Formats: sequence, C-alpha cells, structure tokens
Amino acid sequence: MESDANTLTSSPTFSHSSNTLSSSSPPQVVMTPCAACKILRRRCAEKCVLAPYFPPTEPAKFTIAHRVFGASNIIKFLQELPEGQRADAVASMVYEAGARIRDPVYGCAGAICQLQKQVNELQAQLAKAQAEVVNMQFQQANLVALICMEMSQTPQESPQQSVDNFIASPSRSSGYQNNLSFFEDNTNLNSLWEPLWT
Repeated sequence: MESDANTLTSSPTFSHSSNTLSSSSPPQVVMTPCAACKILRRRCAEKCVLAPYFPPTEPAKFTIAHRVFGASNIIKFLQELPEGQRADAVASMVYEAGARIRDPVYGCAGAICQLQKQVNELQAQLAKAQAEVVNMQFQQANLVALICMEMSQTPQESPQQSVDNFIASPSRSSGYQNNLSFFEDNTNLNSLWEPLWT
C-alpha cells in the first residue's frame, strides 16, 4: 500500500481547475507533484497553493525560498494574498531569499544600499559635468562678446585706404629711399671700377 502511494506521488499528473468551463480565461495547467511537494516529500494535493508558482522544472526556486522563509510561512503568506498578487510575491520572496543567502547580514538591503551609492556617485559626476558645461558656455559667451566689441571699435578700412596707408607709412618710404641711395652708390662704384677693366 505504501508503495502505491509512492508511485502516485512520484508519477507526474496534470490537474485542471474545476471551473474551466465557466471561466473565459484559458485553463491553468499545473504539473504535479510541484517542486515544493517533491522537496518536502509529501503528496501534492489538487488545490496545492504552491504548485502554480513552484513548477517541478524549477526546484532551486523553492529550495532557496524554503531555506530562508520556511514552507509553512510561504504557504501562510500566499493564502493571505489574492491570486493576482501571488506570483509577484513569490518572485519577491525568491529574490530576497537569494540576496539573504549571498549576504546573510544585510540581505537585499545591502544590494539596495550599494545601488543607491552608485546612483549618488553618478548624480554627483553628472552635476559636476553640467557645471563644467555651463562654465565653458559662459567663457565662450564672454569671448564672443569681447571679439565683437573689438571689431566694433576698430574702423573698417577700404582697400584703397589700406594701399595709401602702406605707401605713406614712414618705414616704407625710408626703406624705399635707402634702396634708391644704395642703387646710386652702386652706380658710382661702377664708374670707379671702369678704368681698371679697360
């Protein structure tokens, strides 16, 4: 008789909801025994609370949650919730249990604090970069204003005035006169050297 009970629990069967004809949603197929009942080594009832959320293909999911919270607490918690919130609650419990196993002291609070620290550091870097951008924009605006002010103060010369100023400048005229005197000196020297070559 005991072997018959074992074969019933170990063989996977499918359980359908009793109100499949009355509901418009597709029937939820639950594989039995679920991972929870298989790990707890008990018979998976037709209306097992854990079966929809701990399928036999994911035994590690229940193992993690069971290790931290315990099966009775998980069942009690799920029974207090409406069915629409149970899947999210199971996902939250599994995540929190995994975080507690990784960090027994802080659990998921440690991960949250670490992420919050990273967010604060990135926000500080962003504020610093934004301040540098504003400073560079301010410097650029001052530079443009200075250039515009200098351009407005210096009168714009016409091309003819530029040529006249170039010719009339003292340095240019003195250089031109020096070149003329140098040319005259060269002609005088040539006249001195002419008797030597003849």
